[in-house]
Amino acid sequence: MKKHTQKILYGLIIVFIFIQLIPVDKSNPKTLAEIQAPSDVKTILKNSCYDCHSNQTSWPWYSYVAPVSFLVSKDVKDGRRHLNFSIWENLSAEKKADKLDEIWEEVEDGEMPMPIYTFMHTKAKLTEAQKSIIKNWTRGGGNSNSMKSHTHEHDED
Repeated sequence: MKKHTQKILYGLIIVFIFIQLIPVDKSNPKTLAEIQAPSDVKTILKNSCYDCHSNQTSWPWYSYVAPVSFLVSKDVKDGRRHLNFSIWENLSAEKKADKLDEIWEEVEDGEMPMPIYTFMHTKAKLTEAQKSIIKNWTRGGGNSNSMKSHTHEHDED
């Protein structure tokens, strides 16, 4: 029984070593038209969203170790395909409006940032205050002046 267990262990070690040789795309394409947003919004997005939803991904140490590297690379690829803040300004006004609705819906439902991401990146978890900032920004049209105009509306009340 002991020899059988050793063979299995050695086999797993060999497989683990060889899967490290499988290339995984961890590139950061050029940023074409980064999002223009109020500084507090941009800070939240960079801290909680950019690793998967921009071309400015910070690849952590575990993204270099297979099989986790396969999952991280896939999540980033899927995240960029769905929403990429590095090309935001190239989107049509209609597409931006759709994405803004989706952003708030995902944040409101607690689906973004993904719990598996915030487990490893605790500082990316959104506070209620940060959620409120994102809500106001998305509901204000998502432009760099939306927060200012939203604030002025309340100042006049």
